[in-house]
Order: sequence, then structure tokens, then C-alpha cells
Amino acid sequence: MAQDISLYQQFNGRYDFLFFGNTLNPVENNIQTTCEINTSSSATLNLASGNIIEKAYLYWAGSGTGDFDIKLNDVTITPDRTFSTIQSLSGLPFFGGFKDVTEQVIATGNGIYTVSDFDLNDVIADYCPNATNFAGWGILLVYRNDTLPLNQINIYDGFESLSIAFFGDIAELNIILENLNVIDNVGSKIGFLAWEGDKNLQVEERLRLNGNILVNLPLNPANNAFNGTNSFNGQSNVYNMDMDVYSTQNMINIGDTTAEIKMTTGQDYVIINTFVTKFNNQLPDATAQIVDVLKECDSRTITVNFEISNPNSTEILPSGVPISVYINNDFIEYTETTLPIAINGVWQSQITLTVPESYGDTFTLKIVADDHGDGTGIVTELNENNNQSNVFEVTLYKSPLFNSLEPLEVCNEGYTAGTFNFSNYSEMVKVEETDVVHFFETQTDAENNSNPILNTTNYFATTTPKEIFIRIDNQNCYSITSFLLTTRNCLPTVYNYVSANNDGYNDEFFIDGLLTIFLNFKIEIYNRWGRLIWTGNADSGFWKGQVPNGIGTEKAPDGTYYYLIFLNDKDHPEPLKGYLYLNH
Repeated sequence: MAQDISLYQQFNGRYDFLFFGNTLNPVENNIQTTCEINTSSSATLNLASGNIIEKAYLYWAGSGTGDFDIKLNDVTITPDRTFSTIQSLSGLPFFGGFKDVTEQVIATGNGIYTVSDFDLNDVIADYCPNATNFAGWGILLVYRNDTLPLNQINIYDGFESLSIAFFGDIAELNIILENLNVIDNVGSKIGFLAWEGDKNLQVEERLRLNGNILVNLPLNPANNAFNGTNSFNGQSNVYNMDMDVYSTQNMINIGDTTAEIKMTTGQDYVIINTFVTKFNNQLPDATAQIVDVLKECDSRTITVNFEISNPNSTEILPSGVPISVYINNDFIEYTETTLPIAINGVWQSQITLTVPESYGDTFTLKIVADDHGDGTGIVTELNENNNQSNVFEVTLYKSPLFNSLEPLEVCNEGYTAGTFNFSNYSEMVKVEETDVVHFFETQTDAENNSNPILNTTNYFATTTPKEIFIRIDNQNCYSITSFLLTTRNCLPTVYNYVSANNDGYNDEFFIDGLLTIFLNFKIEIYNRWGRLIWTGNADSGFWKGQVPNGIGTEKAPDGTYYYLIFLNDKDHPEPLKGYLYLNH
């Protein structure tokens, strides 16, 4: 049921810590004459000038299953977390609460702090007979000051108890403090907040760090570690609670990442709530971050913009820190920082890579600081587990694929002009449905994506063949292709009725599309008996229903006639032939 002591929070920088708080016990509970307990108590915060509050954590504890509706300076407090344990010898429960009160303490500053509405009188009757009735509170304050050395503050909390199973037993509790990073133990210290310790119970009561018995005379002798004292301000009457601090210099080695706490008692019942360590810790912390990746179409060469930073550190990151680049977790390229990086500073750089074909067009990219390409570096850091950048997925830019288009041919409208509809070519040219297609009259316009052809359903080309350029875009890249507009000499349309009466309608044998296209044409008109009665060409114009004679012309009689039209065109070598009807 108890909660193991474990790392709750870590601070790196010019930090230190202290405890202040008070008991609600009017006397030590093993010498009490009446079973009672106070419902409020006060303590004074007197933080020296220049110290700036970083964090303030309120812990409170007592007998029973919990009072989690207390007040701090008349502000109602409800816990962020709660703790509980049961004494093995009596089977009685005990509780603890935790609240981050940083904003309130910063707003209040130095002065008197009072915890009130903390009332356990309804539950302590079961605890007084074995002298385990208690209540108290303490605030752990982490503060910063630019004049302090660079330290690492680790806060460990939980709710573990030290209790004998039977009289004559020696109880032992071992706690491993992890995530330490000891660079220098000069000025190092450890503090703790514990509950229910009795000054008058001191049977085998010892606190050890890495086998060394902790002593802080006169308040904390070697054989009475939990004795109702506050060694931050020298108090010896904080009954049944302890807020103590010990020097740990020469009790821990440089390079250690853990420390062992060992507690023993032969009689006293003790609950450990919080341990705090402080070690001098001037170290950098190299971290990497990919900002973006620059790519060009149809190129396997990329430029990676990245940052190496030194966040939350306590020392400058030197120049020459190795940096490795990985593609799909394979080491690809190596570089180094060229300048020192200040505390909380950032160094920006870029590296150009040619991605091997074997990685395809989509791959993952990452940058690792302080890495020679094999996972080893040269810098001892605050955190050795944050060197890797974000994993960046890269897809190379590829110009869109397209289909080839056949020339578009229409009938010649004269002098190789024609009207074209190529609107369906925008779909025919695409391979990917999402690509965007535009048409242009010149390649320069297509490359610049300017002056697109807007009318693709009724486009008039004055001369042919004419090349039309197509730009296919896929947002990142584009391709350009083209097709030809061409014309052919389509057969002319023969109107085979002539009414040569000069009324303006059908006055001549009209052949549409002949004069502007087939300039070398020849027409022959025959009567019904096969006699050639008229010949014409581009110079003579069309037949007007007349028959030449020796001295002029005369009207041809009404009736049916035959025609031959020789186009003299390589695409149409055979003459057009048919009937026409003449009616004056």
C-alpha cells in the first residue's frame, strides 16, 4: 500500500533548496498526557535577498485515512497527489498529501504561513495508546540565485515507512536514489522530510548514505536521526516530524548516478515522505533538432537545416562536438559544431547530403549530437539520452510523369489555319489524377507558368503546324511536354444546284473551300451527252450556266450536267465528280 520513494522533479542550474513548516502536535506524542492535537500551526519563511522562488511544494501528513481539505493562509488546498501507508505492528493507517503552491508562495513572499482546518481529533483516539497520533506540514522551496554555483537538485518523494514487526526487532529500509549525475561533491547535501519520529525513542535509529552514518550536531546525533527537529532553522520542537539537512561531501563519488539510503530503528515508527539532493553539476547538454529539409526536383541531393542547442544546462557546450546524420538508422555523414554554445544557446547550421539510390525516394532522417556515428561521443552531459533529433520523414521531389500526345489535326480553314478543341488533352496527358495541367503557346511561358491558354475548346491557330506546350504540376515539381496542331486539306463541299437568273442566289456553281485551299484546281462541265462545254480554274471563277461559242457565250439549256473537279492535291489525287442541275 505504501508508495515507493522515486524521482519526482529535477532542476539544473543555480539552485538550492530549503524546508519550512510546523507540527500540529502540542507535545511529543510519546509523552502526552491528554489525547489531543492542534488544528492549525504556523511557520515563517525568511528567504534571503537575491533568492528567487522557483518552486514551492506543500506536503502534509497525519494519522488516519486523510484530511485533504485544509487551508494555507486561508486558501483552501486540495491535493494534487495523495499518499498512504499502514503500520505493520498496529495495522493503523496513515496518510499524506501534496500540492504545488508555487504561485501562492511567490505572491505571498516572506512572512508567516499558517496551515489551518487540519483537524484529526475525530480519529486520533485509536492512535494515542501507542503514541502514533501526529499531524504536520512542510513546504519544500526550490530557489535560484545567480551567485550560486551550478547545481543539480533532485526531489524524490513517496510514502515509505520504517516499522518493527515485533518488539526487539530492528527495522531496516533501503532506498536507492537514482538519476544522479555527480560531477563534484563539494558543497553537496541531502535533505529530507519525515513524519512521526520521536526524540525520546533512539534505539538503533540511524540514517546512512552509501554506508556513511549521517550526523548533524547538535540537532541530529548519529543514533537519533528522527527526533523532531528542523535543522534548516535550528528548531528542536517540531514534534513528530523532521525537516533535516546533512552535508554529503566525500560520501559520494564523482561520476555516481545512484546513491543508497539506509535507515534503521529498533523502536521508533518513521514515515519517509521526501528526500532532496544537491550536487554541484556544471555540465552542458547537447540536443539536436532538424528544422527543415530543402529538396530540388529530380535530385537526390538534399540540404538539411538543423540546430544544436544546450538547453537547461549548467555549462557551455564546447566547439568540436561531433554530429552524425542517419538515414533509415544507417550512419551517412559526419560534421562538428564550429563554435561554443552558451547555456540555453542554439547553434544553427546545415549539411548537404546525396542520398544513395538504395534508400528509395522516401526515407527517415535524423541527426544525433555528440555522436561519432557509432553512438559514442566526447562530452559528458547532464542528460545523455536527448542527443537525437526528431525523426524526419523525407520524400524526394519527382517531376510528374505524363503520357505522350498525338498531334491534333483539323481541316484547313485557309492558308493552314484551323480551329482546335484540345480540352480533353488535360486529362489524357496526366498519369496522376491530382496533377494540374495548363497549356501555353511558348516553352518560356510554360516554364514561367505565365500567359496560359484559356480557351482550349475553340482555339484558333492562324498557321500550322503549331506546337502547344503543356505544363504538368504536382505542387512541388513540374514537367513540360508538347503536341502539334496540324491541318489537312479536307475535301471541299460541292453545292450542285445553279439558278443562273442573277437574283443573288445560286447564280453560279459554288464549291465551298476550294478557292482558299486548292489553288491549283480545275473544273470541267459536261452535258448529258458527255460533251465538254466549260472549263475553269482559280482565275476564271465558277460556272454561271453559260456555254462558250465562237463569238461569245450563250445560256446553256436547263437540265442535268456532269462535273469533274481536279484538286491537283497530293492528298486527293482523284477528281471529284458528280451531277449538278441548272435552272435559269
